[in-house]
Amino acid sequence: MGSSMPQLAPWRLLALLVGLTMPPLCLAAAAAPERHAGEILLSPGVATANDGSAMPYEIGTLHVPENRDKPGSRLISIGFARVKASRPTQAPPIFLLAGGPGVTMLDIVLDQDDAAKRRVKAWQAYAEVADLVVIEQRGYTLRGDLMNLTTPPEPLDQPATIERDIEATRALARGAQAAYPQADLSGYSITQMADDVNDLRQALGYRQISLVAASFGSQWAFAVMKRHPGLAARAVISAAEPLDHGYDLPSHVFAAMQRIALEADEDPALKPYLPPGGLIAAIQATLAQRFAPGQTVVVNLRSEDGGAQDITLGRGDYQQALVERAGDASRFPEFVISAYHGRHEGWAREALDWRRAGERALINPLVNIGLDMSAERKRLLWSDPALPIIGAWNFAAYLATQGEWATPDAGDAFRHPVLDTTPVLFVQGDWDLSTPMENTLAMGPYFPNSRTVIVHRAQHNGPFALLRSRPEMAAKVQAFLRTGETQGLPAEIALDPVRFVKPGFAPPSAPQS
Repeated sequence: MGSSMPQLAPWRLLALLVGLTMPPLCLAAAAAPERHAGEILLSPGVATANDGSAMPYEIGTLHVPENRDKPGSRLISIGFARVKASRPTQAPPIFLLAGGPGVTMLDIVLDQDDAAKRRVKAWQAYAEVADLVVIEQRGYTLRGDLMNLTTPPEPLDQPATIERDIEATRALARGAQAAYPQADLSGYSITQMADDVNDLRQALGYRQISLVAASFGSQWAFAVMKRHPGLAARAVISAAEPLDHGYDLPSHVFAAMQRIALEADEDPALKPYLPPGGLIAAIQATLAQRFAPGQTVVVNLRSEDGGAQDITLGRGDYQQALVERAGDASRFPEFVISAYHGRHEGWAREALDWRRAGERALINPLVNIGLDMSAERKRLLWSDPALPIIGAWNFAAYLATQGEWATPDAGDAFRHPVLDTTPVLFVQGDWDLSTPMENTLAMGPYFPNSRTVIVHRAQHNGPFALLRSRPEMAAKVQAFLRTGETQGLPAEIALDPVRFVKPGFAPPSAPQS
């Protein structure tokens, strides 16, 4: 802070001033009211949308046991918000489940920036259908504990390796309980999170609910339906992540890349940069010729003040960057082409940021490692034919440290899907690398009353974000939430073509400018 003197937090400073000015008798704090499991506290508020309209809401705190499997478990707090329906409706209330794990959505009503105001408008659209309830995740809530772990910086003179990633994850596991000594970390599981949803449903007086979920939120929704059959009247699920699919198969991730490449290869502006075989051939050549196992490149990065810094990049760095960049289809070809032609500076600057110390939500490893996966799924992961291209970064560290974290194994009986007659509308992008399309297709047979809409060119997002440019389709999804009706929903729609970013250098065969 630019001063050697310790600074007091505002509440500590206030306490000091009170101690100096008030008689000792006044220092005795009133006893905090006793809380009970299932109790909620509510207070009103008003948020403003980007069009200036007002959205009244209630923000609340739900008190639940930290671990329902242990009698006498302490109570913890979980935040939620409710937006009452704009007019009377017979539709069941919509419970919106965030992704992550380690994502909050209460900032939408607590913040006042432009992004929050845009999302307020989306919440208003939900409230046209029914009451909207947004529940936060235990251990990552603005109305309770927000538990994070600090990840140490990684060395710049060595390439990223799976082995070092495993050791870093193991160190986080060792430090987790010490960082939060008051917490029973065994309670931070997806089954407990599913029960949180049911507790809030009961506390608010609802009989049935609709679920809207994406990414990890979809996994959370599947857990709710598994733990509490019949609770969900219907569900809209995008970017599906089945309970036994917490870690995606490399071949499914690579298939999404191939679908992007199929279109990028036809872009006239990109063709002069590509080898025969297009973008996928460029990836394979880069792995074979520049980043074969043990092979590295050193990139010298110069700063504006004239300083310089070296960073060593290897095969693991390229594999991670490949998946990260493909998450933005417009930038993906430019990254692949630049690396293929030995131009690494832009990527190296991003890698520099990735290797700095950071924060990781503790709920993420607790939930994912506790959920784990079946032995059959693990065999598929380790024998996947795309593993040499994508690498094991998505799962190796978590699988290696399974059993070193506090959350218990959820078990195959919970992970394996079962027949469920809940009406479900799946909305899935075919360019989604974070939760590939194959995840959704695998769930269809278990939900006989489901309908699937594949959105061509869509990537990883919630259903209404995927359909933002297709309001007629978004209206049909809202109609499903209102009535359960799927008539008129197509099996497939397409978003507008993507404008791919062109490399910032001339094609090698062209004269340099």
